[in-house]
Amino acid sequence: MTNRRNIVVLTGAGISAESGLATFRGPDGLWEGHRVEDVCTPEALARDPVLVHRFYDARRAALAHVTPNPAHAALARLDAAWPGGLLIVTQNVDDLHERAGARRMLHMHGELLSALCTACGRRRRWDGPMGGQPPCPACDTAALRPDIVFFGEMPYGMARIEQALATADLFVSIGTSGAVYPAAGFVRTARMHGAATLEINLEPSQGSALFDETRVGPAGVLVPKWVEAVLA
Repeated sequence: MTNRRNIVVLTGAGISAESGLATFRGPDGLWEGHRVEDVCTPEALARDPVLVHRFYDARRAALAHVTPNPAHAALARLDAAWPGGLLIVTQNVDDLHERAGARRMLHMHGELLSALCTACGRRRRWDGPMGGQPPCPACDTAALRPDIVFFGEMPYGMARIEQALATADLFVSIGTSGAVYPAAGFVRTARMHGAATLEINLEPSQGSALFDETRVGPAGVLVPKWVEAVLA
């Protein structure tokens, strides 16, 4: 897999878990002690905005206490050195890829450090709390929400992702469960277009059978080794 030109990398919660960020769902089906339906749906925001803002304000503040790990650093190295096409698609809403230096990035589920105004539709970087209903800097309306793709909403950048998968020679999935769509279907799309497929995960995902190869172990160990081989 070292002679490929166009690469698409998908990263999930597992890659950031090694930096100390909680995965999306724990073994008990909860996310940081909350049912996902209570903090990650449009209905939840309408029903209890105080709870939803408090939840994401805490997640945003937690970013100050974590740093990129060797897997993030390795992908940033790949980004800087790979001469062919590369798109790193992440399901994560943290900024660890960017802090490590990655630039060819797409956050399909949004970003914690971004605010979306439901009144004017503008997006802007936001690193403070949103719970006090601060006004939108663009339209002065108190209508800001986390720029996070809630359940039931369309992920960002799907056309760009589909185009990248259609021309990919190699698709690599890192730290994902293979359970959340549409990302869980990317391996099928890549295979349909002739790409080789590799999974790197702590344990085989729900879609492991669809990959040409699965490497089991910590992303912080396996991703640097894979990048080293690709760039050799």
